[in-house]
This record gives sequence, C-alpha cells and structure tokens, in this order.
Amino acid sequence: MNRKHWSLISLVILLGLFTSGKADHFVANEDPLISKDKLNQQNWVDSVFNALSFEDRLGQLFMVAAYSNKDQRHVEEISNLVKTENLGGLIFFQGGPNRQARLTNYYQAQAKTPMFIAMDAEWGIGMRLDSVANFPKAMTLGAIQNPDLIYDMGTEIARQFKELGMHINFAPVVDVNSNPNNPVIGYRAFGEDKEIVTRRAVAYMKGLQDHGVIANAKHFPGHGDTETDSHYALPVINHPEKRIWDVDLYPYQELFREDLMSVMVAHLNVPSLDHGSNIPTSLSKPVVTDLLQKRMNFQGLIFTDALNMKGVANFNKPGEVDLKALLAGNDVLLYSQDVPKAKVLIKEAVTKGLIAESEINRRVKKILKAKYWAGLNRYRPIDTYQIAERLNRPKTEAVIEKLYAEAITVAANKGELLPFKNLDLTKFASLSIGDEGKVFSRYLKNYTQVDHFSIQKASGESAHYNLMKQLEDYDVVVVGLMGVTNSPQRAFGIAPGDIKLLRELEKRQKVVTVLFGNAYGAKALEGFGNVVLAYENSDQTQKLAPQILFGGRPGMGILPVTVSGQYSHGVGGYLPSSHRISYGVPESVGLDSKTLSKIDAVAERMINIQAAPGANVLVMKEGKVVFEKSYGYLDYKKTKPVTSQTVYDLASITKVLATTQAAMFLQSRGELDLNKTLGFYLPELRGTNKANLILKDVLTHEAGLKAFIPHYVHTVQSGQWRGDYYKPSAQPGFSRPVSNDMYGQDGLRDSIWNWTVKSELLRKPNKYVYSDLTMYFMQAVIERIVNQPLDEFLDQNFYAPLGLNTLTFNPLRKIPIENIAPTENDVAFRKRQVQGYVHDPGAAMYGGVAGHAGLFGTTNDLAVMMQLMLNKGSYGDVMLIKPETVDAFTKRQSNLSRRGWGWDKPEPEHGKGGSASEFAPKSTFGHTGFTGTCVWADPENQLVYVFLSNRVYPAAENNKLLSEGTRTKIHDIVYEAMVK
Repeated sequence: MNRKHWSLISLVILLGLFTSGKADHFVANEDPLISKDKLNQQNWVDSVFNALSFEDRLGQLFMVAAYSNKDQRHVEEISNLVKTENLGGLIFFQGGPNRQARLTNYYQAQAKTPMFIAMDAEWGIGMRLDSVANFPKAMTLGAIQNPDLIYDMGTEIARQFKELGMHINFAPVVDVNSNPNNPVIGYRAFGEDKEIVTRRAVAYMKGLQDHGVIANAKHFPGHGDTETDSHYALPVINHPEKRIWDVDLYPYQELFREDLMSVMVAHLNVPSLDHGSNIPTSLSKPVVTDLLQKRMNFQGLIFTDALNMKGVANFNKPGEVDLKALLAGNDVLLYSQDVPKAKVLIKEAVTKGLIAESEINRRVKKILKAKYWAGLNRYRPIDTYQIAERLNRPKTEAVIEKLYAEAITVAANKGELLPFKNLDLTKFASLSIGDEGKVFSRYLKNYTQVDHFSIQKASGESAHYNLMKQLEDYDVVVVGLMGVTNSPQRAFGIAPGDIKLLRELEKRQKVVTVLFGNAYGAKALEGFGNVVLAYENSDQTQKLAPQILFGGRPGMGILPVTVSGQYSHGVGGYLPSSHRISYGVPESVGLDSKTLSKIDAVAERMINIQAAPGANVLVMKEGKVVFEKSYGYLDYKKTKPVTSQTVYDLASITKVLATTQAAMFLQSRGELDLNKTLGFYLPELRGTNKANLILKDVLTHEAGLKAFIPHYVHTVQSGQWRGDYYKPSAQPGFSRPVSNDMYGQDGLRDSIWNWTVKSELLRKPNKYVYSDLTMYFMQAVIERIVNQPLDEFLDQNFYAPLGLNTLTFNPLRKIPIENIAPTENDVAFRKRQVQGYVHDPGAAMYGGVAGHAGLFGTTNDLAVMMQLMLNKGSYGDVMLIKPETVDAFTKRQSNLSRRGWGWDKPEPEHGKGGSASEFAPKSTFGHTGFTGTCVWADPENQLVYVFLSNRVYPAAENNKLLSEGTRTKIHDIVYEAMVK
C-alpha cells in the first residue's frame, strides 16, 4: 500500500474515533478495554473495506504460493498479482529466511491492503526454509506425555513467525490417523486416539494463538483413514456419519470450544456427508456450510486445501475450482492457480445470483477482522538484520531438545536390560544400518567403550556374514536402524534382509534396536526383545537415544499408534534414569549460551599469546554437559586439532581423582582411619621421621613434608641420564618405561621410595606446604591395604564400572599416541619430546603410576568423576563412597589453609583458591594440575567446570596460563552465565 493510501486510512480511523463518541457504550456489560479494542477493530475494518473497490475486495479472498528460492520471473509474477489483484495473502514455501524476509517486505510495500503471510509449517519453519532448525513431527509429539511442552513449541514457533512477519500457520494437523497405511498423514498426525490428538492439538493451537499467530486445524472433516494421497487423487472415505462425528470431528469440536481461529477443508470424497459424485469436501456446500458453519457453529476463517492438488484439480479447471470453493462456503482460496480468471467467474456468479455481493463482502470483512487481530493494522516491515540468528536462538534449541527427549519410547525391554548396567562386565558394539551414525556412535562412546560398525541398507548376505563374524565376541550390540522412510507402500524403506540379520544377531547375543524413523516401521521388529523408538533420524535423536540407553535421561515416551500386536498404542512409559550424566544445551539448565560464548575469546587469546597450543573446556550443570568445546591444536605446528577425544596429562588432578578417591573408598568401608599415622599402616616407616605423621595432616599438606624432591637428579650425570639407571631399549633388569626409547631399571621405584622416606621434614611442621610427597605416602598406604597396585585398584573399582575408557595411567597401553597431547620437550632429564608418558619426572621414574601424577583423561571422563562426587559417591548403578565421606573430604579441614582432605577449595575469606572463580561458593572443591589443567565442582549450584590443556608444551617454564589467569577467567564466565 502506498504512503498516500495509508495516510487516508489513518485519517478515516481518527475521524471515526473522534466523531463516534460511542466507545464507552459499545457493549454495556463488557470490559471497557475489550469494547474499545472491538471498536478500533471495527473502525479499521470499515475504513479499509470502504477504501476498496469490489474488484479489490475480491482479491482478499485469494492466497497464492510464493517461494524465496525461485528466479526473478517468479518474483515478478507474484509482484504483479499483488499490485493488480490486491491479494489477501501469500503462502510461502521453499527458500531461506533472509530471502523470504526481503521478499515479504518487497511484496507488502506494493500491496494496497496489508497481506496475510502464511506458511504450512507443521513442524516449524524449518519444514520449508533452510538454515532453521526443525521441531519434532506430530507423531513424535504424540509420544510426549506432557502437552505443556507442545504449548511451549507453539509459543516458540509463533515467535519465529512474528520475526518473519508471518501471521498464519497451517497447523496443527488434527487428523486421527486410524489407518497405518495412510500415505499422506501418518507421521504428520499426533496419533490414532482422538483424545491424544485433541490434547496435543489444543496445546499447539494455544501456543500459537496466545502469541499472536493464527492456528489452522486440518484436514477437515478428517484425513486420518485414507489410503490415497489427495495430492495425487481424490480419496474416498466410506465411514458412516456417526463414526465421523465420534472420531474425526471430535478434535474439531474441542478446538472450537478453545477458540480456534481457522480451519482448512480437505479434498476428500465422503459419501455420508455429501451424496454427490466425486465431489471433494472442499467444494461441498453440505460439508463447508451446512456441517462446518451451521451444525458445528464454526465462525472462524475457512481455508481450502491447496487448489492445485490433484484431489480437486483432476475434476476442475483453474478459476472454476475457485468459484466452486467459494460457493461451497470457504473464505480463503488457497494456492489459487488463476486469480484473474477466478475473479471474472465470481463476478459472473454475482450477476447470475449464485452468490450475493453482500455475502462476499461479509467474508472480506471476516478476513479483515482476522488481519486486525494478527496486527496488520499496525504493519511494520521486517527487520532483516541477523534474522537467521534471531530465528535460531538458544532457547529454541532447548525447547526442541526437551521435546525429542521426552518422546523417545522404550517399546520393549526384555529382562530390564535398559538402562545398561555393569559396564565393566559388558563388551559393547554399535551398528548403524543405512547411515554412518556418527553422532549416535559418539554419544554411545561417552558412556563406555563401544566399538562402532556401519553398513548400508540391504547390503547383501556376504556383507552380513562378515559383520556377524566381527560382532560375535560382543555381549551387547546396539543397532541404529536408519534410512527409514515414510512410505507404508514400500515397507518404510526397511529391507527384509536387514531384519533377518538382526534376528540372527538376537539369537546369539543381546541386541537393542533403536528405530530412527517412522514408528509404523516398527512392525518389522515384531518379536524383538529390546526396541527403542526415536521416531525421527536427526542429530538430536542420535544424541539423545544413547542418553536413554545408558540412563543419562529417563525414557518417557508412549507409542501413540498401534503398529503391530507387540507394539500397540500405549506401549512405553517411564524408564528411570541411572543418574549418569546427560548432554544438552545451556538454556535447559538455566545457563546463557551467549555469555558462555565469551569463553571463545579467552581461549583464543590463550592460543595467540602461546600460553598453550590448545585446550578442552567442559561445563556441566545438574548432571548435564551443556558446554563442551575444543580449541586449537595439540602443538604449535598445528599437526592435529584438539577434539573432545583428546587425552591430556592431568598432572596433580591425579591427587584427587585417583589417590583421594581410593582413600575415600577405603574410609567409607572402615578400612582407613585418617586419625592413624603413616607408621600404623606402613611398619617400615617406624623409626623414621615419617612414622608419626597423621594421615589427615598428610592430606591437608600440613605434615611437614617438603614440596617436592627432584629425584631424577640422582640418575643423571653431566646432563645425561646414567646407563646404570636407564637403557634405550627394554632388556633384562630394565623393563620400566620412562619415555619413548627409555627404560628404567626395575628397582628404580624402590630407589625413589627410599629417597622419599629418608627426606628431611620441614623445620616447622605445623605449616601448610603444598607437597607432592603427600601422595607418595598415601599411595603406599592404599596399596598396602588393598594389596594391589593403585592403577589396577582404581580401574577395577572406579574407572571400568563407571565406563571411563580414557581415565588411565600409562595411556599408550590403550590409546593411540596421536590422540594424546604432547607435553614438555624434556631437555633436563629425558632429552626428548614427551608424549604418552607422564610429564612429571618422579611419576615417570615410578613407572607412570604415582599418587601425585600419572593420570590421563578427557574432559568427559573427568566430568563423570566430578558428578560422582556431586552425587555423594554414587553414579549409575554403582555406589562407591558414602555421602558422609564425600562431605568430610570436600569440606575445609584446615585452620592453616583452604584445603580439604586431598581436595583444594576456594580461599575461606576473600581472594581466589587455585584457579577457582571468586564467585564460586565456599563449598566448591576441585584441583589444578601443573600441565595446565583444573576441575571444580560446586555442590550448591550442581556445577562442574573442567579445563584441560598442555601449557607445558614445549617448555614447562611457560607460565602465561597462570599469569593470565585463563582458567579462572573461564570459571568467572561460567558463573556470569547463570541466569538469575
């Protein structure tokens, strides 16, 4: 509409307001504000209507299809229709958000009357536009037990619509999909039960309409029991009228009671509702006028389904079909193929008395009232700046995550195999069929060692035979059945040979099949022992399904349709979680993504100033990992980028995630008394200056032990290591790896122990001095009690039961060297670049397993250990430490320092402890590592922060990470991100 025309309308509205004098008396008993709004609406409608010729008014009845991915010719065609025909609206299909926004502004600027902008976006605008995330499809939503989540989805979709200047969403689908062979509805329906469909449709509708977007229920009078796609032919529904009222019309009746604003009439032939031959319901006056408007008393907008669909177009020509739809009682003619011709025919019909001009005027005003409700009386162009970013805000992702998570359905769980237990006693494999399943595999491996295999659909007997051989040694095979289609006529794309393969696997071992696709495809899985339905195949579902399998999240979905005898409507329910960690987005736990993104700048500066070549950062809240990001490379040569699988030397984090864990374990069982002395547990210390050192003083670094002893100096001479201590290759008497091509004598550990025992104490023993020696002695105490090496004990009792593959000593035994970050180029001792061997010289000489250093791991495995602590000593199905023991070790246990038993803490007053943020509560506990690492757990906020780097590469003297406060700055940002 041009500026002059808008000014005229504004003047008319103002004059009406000033001259009517009736606003306060419009409806005597109504709220004055409501009355005033109705008056404003009526004035706007009248002013716009009166400014239009009859020809222009007719244009309001039409909504044509527009695309933002077509050529300039299409743009000119739409532009011409807008200008010459005064179109009522546009329905956008494929394209992109930026392009659509610009085109919307362009078209609206040319319109005499502001246009409705609509989209058929059942699962959000990502259904039509690139660069925008999809919400779950209706059947997925049907599995969700809490309709409030669907309201949230409607709310978020409405926000996206408003951002794009759109007003009508042709959703929800309210068809009751009672026919599994339905080729056009199926997964687009909430389910086969009218109550399930209705409750979810109402929630979706309210989410849209409560936030200013008109919802549209479809496909009236019900497309749920057809075996024909109305896009290609006219389906026939032979149900009696009573059955249609009882089932198909039921959702509409309930939606009408909830103030649904619009309905779409389908192209169906329903003889019980209209006795004519091959008359589509969209062109049927008995259906559109008599049934919908009179008998059901629907007063909202009535849209035809697309008039180019073969279900109606096969029997009617463009233009003619528009007239028939109008005569039937429809208000808006959707996807009209020939607006000028339709207008000519409508005017002829008025002349012939087939339809009164007053009736057309009534429908035009009805449309204009809806435009006022949608805000078109105060039309503003779309702000196109960062439109894609505004559409895809983090909260959107949080809503999508929640929906998918609560839909996943455990449909069969033989012997309560799920969630998986006894991870240390089970050998797992995963198999993806029809897709590589990279995301699926990655998240399975976050819980334990899972070896991954993949094959294409219908690979053939030879490939299946080879795969069976490869899988024969595994206890459990987790199958991701992918490549599933939505075609019931083609068995949903599931190959019979693949099902035969899975049945053979089930005869030999435990198999869990996750169906990533249309739930109706589960018919092929009849008789399977363990089946999980993910409903769709996406990064989201591939990420979430492993979390349910391993108990990171509960399984909550219920199958909304009947697939077979085994998989009937209502299968599923509640599968409890095992309180293992889960994975999601920051907003799902009250953290702000935008704030957390500030971590990027801190990490980039770290790399730029060469404080460290790379790092991994993880943030977990309420047991959910919500930030996990890799920065930089393993070295400054950029030979390999850091990934989430990069294994770092943890240095002194070993003290708390190895030695202190073992001490807590033993103390929980009454096998360790911290009030006893070293001499009590280690008789060989009796008579030495270490005999009377009390364990709790040792653990708080207040026993008078030296900070450290450079043991390696005893084994070097003139800057070279001595041949009586080391050899360049393993040989009898020299079997202890110290570095690559460097083997220590077998008695080297005994020598270090003796040197440590003989070391002097500090002159003032009642003083806090952080000491590596504390953990040499605690390691000895633990190994004496358990009669087992520390690393074996920890692996058997902690790491393996918790599924931690990378948390290990001497990592080269199980991890490829290219996945391990290098540390120092050791010019003082080993004379080589250290990689895969512990950086600390004393720990290396000790055989790589020392109480103070030697542990390696990834951020994910450290997060599990810290969650174990926040869980008060339990994780998954494993109870390791008593809660009171966790509380005792992690609280401040010193009057001289901030320390707990083994654990570091923030300073008790002002200032910072280690790398902890000044915002961290005093209940926080954790530790740092010399190589450039830290872990912190905050019980009050259920918050875990992990930072791993190799800042000692290539030189340990590089203290920039500490001087810059990099670890602390990131921890500060984490607290800043907490939404108040």
